[in-house]
Amino acid sequence: MTHPSDPNLHPEADKGPAAAAETGHAVIAREVRKLDGSPGVYRMLNAKNEVLYVGKARNLKARVSNYARPSGHSGRIARMIRETASMMFLTTRTETEALLLEQNLIKQLKPRYNVLLRDDKSFPNILVSHETAFPQIKKHRGAKKEKGEYYGPFASAGAVNRTLNQLQKVFLLRNCSDAMFASRTRPCLLYQIKRCSAPCTGLIGESEYGALVADAERFLQGRSTTVQEELAAQMAAASEAMEFERAAAIRDRIRALTNVQQAQGINPRGVAEADVVALHMEGGQACVQVFFIRANQNWGNHDFYPRTGSGADEAEVLEAFLAQFYDDKQPPRLILLSHAIEDEDLTVALLSERAGRRVELAVPQRGEKAELVENAARNARESLARRMSESATQIRLLEGLAEAFGLDGPPQRIEIYDNSHNQGTDAVGGMVVAGPEGFVKSQYRKFNIRGTDITPGDDFGMMKEVLTRRFQRLLKEDPDRQTEAWPDLLLIDGGAGQVSAVQSILEDLGVEDVAMIGVAKGIDRDHGKEEFHRTGRQPFALRHDDPVLYFVQRLRDEAHRWAIGAHRTKRAKHVGATPLDDIPGVGAARKRALLAHFGSAKAVARAGLSDLKAAPGISETMAQAIHDHFNARG
Repeated sequence: MTHPSDPNLHPEADKGPAAAAETGHAVIAREVRKLDGSPGVYRMLNAKNEVLYVGKARNLKARVSNYARPSGHSGRIARMIRETASMMFLTTRTETEALLLEQNLIKQLKPRYNVLLRDDKSFPNILVSHETAFPQIKKHRGAKKEKGEYYGPFASAGAVNRTLNQLQKVFLLRNCSDAMFASRTRPCLLYQIKRCSAPCTGLIGESEYGALVADAERFLQGRSTTVQEELAAQMAAASEAMEFERAAAIRDRIRALTNVQQAQGINPRGVAEADVVALHMEGGQACVQVFFIRANQNWGNHDFYPRTGSGADEAEVLEAFLAQFYDDKQPPRLILLSHAIEDEDLTVALLSERAGRRVELAVPQRGEKAELVENAARNARESLARRMSESATQIRLLEGLAEAFGLDGPPQRIEIYDNSHNQGTDAVGGMVVAGPEGFVKSQYRKFNIRGTDITPGDDFGMMKEVLTRRFQRLLKEDPDRQTEAWPDLLLIDGGAGQVSAVQSILEDLGVEDVAMIGVAKGIDRDHGKEEFHRTGRQPFALRHDDPVLYFVQRLRDEAHRWAIGAHRTKRAKHVGATPLDDIPGVGAARKRALLAHFGSAKAVARAGLSDLKAAPGISETMAQAIHDHFNARG
């Protein structure tokens, strides 16, 4: 991406101590003299070498020259210029490469004055798998490696589950795993409640089942009218032939199909495929609503709250959102926007490159497309109003927390810790994070307990390992505490002994200025009678109707939920483990194929070489490796 011959880095360290003290327009003016008209990316740094801002430029000299002017800047840009002590430059071959590099650096460095998408969420799809003769319909998230047709994205797992629930009623497709499908000897409950056609036991033939799959895919492609017409014709024919039970079953399928369409809300006739992206800004905060339109159907919406970079305008916020949102997502053919963006041609080029085809951006002014944008904008406006109201309540709670526990001020980052295990096995530590905007789920962490010297069930030992690993990493990655990753307050599930142990751990690490509160169950271990412990203070309680008490209970309960979920996930992996997991080259797909073919891991271990070669997807080399693994002589 960079030209090897370009002198593209200009660190302040090379300029001597006199220059290091200089900030503002003079620093920038000196840098301008070194630049040419190449496209590229620039970084503005303060006196501590913290990156304040990352920007792209079609022409680096022209763009940076703007910052050298002493007037004519917004308050945000003027503040940024005043803080600038040095700059760094990286040239690129094309303007699109500059945009791509800019977004990568923003994501990595998180500069204070840049717009930043904080919710890097992936969205689920519906997969009609074609791995077998009887395709399975299921929810899919992640890389599209499995053979089949993918439909999406859907805005949430809930939207997918509701659609799948209705599609099963309409098209009677199986959702069981291939291993389960291969091992069934009689129909399961889903057949009894008319949500599966039971291909596992031969109650429907391959061609008939294939017709159901084709109908389901036509519906997901937006051709639902054709499907409904055909079902109506089948119901009429069944009634005419006096097959009333069959006619009633088809009627139920038509009703279920209608329910899917009603649940989707607005289904535009003139927009086959688009994302509707609308922005609303107020009080220095922003909300972006994204509606997913696919196959003329509304597949849900999701709201995002990007950081506005200390006051960026609508055009900059929306442009940055598009580049970051589609970083790991396939852009649709059309993206409808509520506001125009500055470098539309660059953004179109970047998104088209990611999609492998032309992507169009549009700001519609009238007609159905404009109505879709207005609907999304209204949702953004209402969502931001709710969030600002919740944020005000959250700030009041943080202020009350500081007052109740004698803190220096309202904490900006609270870390809450809990452990979970089953009589000492599958032990996991959990950390959740909360702040002025509520729970910050992207910052949650799980810690698999690794210590071999920890006695099973030793909560003190587990907490020591978790906190040691957490703060050792913080000290390594951010020793000067320049980022928001450092907590102001720790909440620990436990009483005086736990608090004393944690205090000792932190002191050993040289961390002595992070406040800590221990939350003990109190009298009779009742919810509402918690006792609170702080180093150097007597245990105390809060009034049973104190909002701060409810707030602390929510924090503790969320940590408990998170730790239990992590423990159950770890335990489930162990429960599902088989001897096949230890064979090199046998991944999830081959494991499924072997279990489906032989019925159990024990049967695989006992199988002869010729039987292993006959298993689907198992080559002669792999069959030999499996046979050798189970028949090796030590």
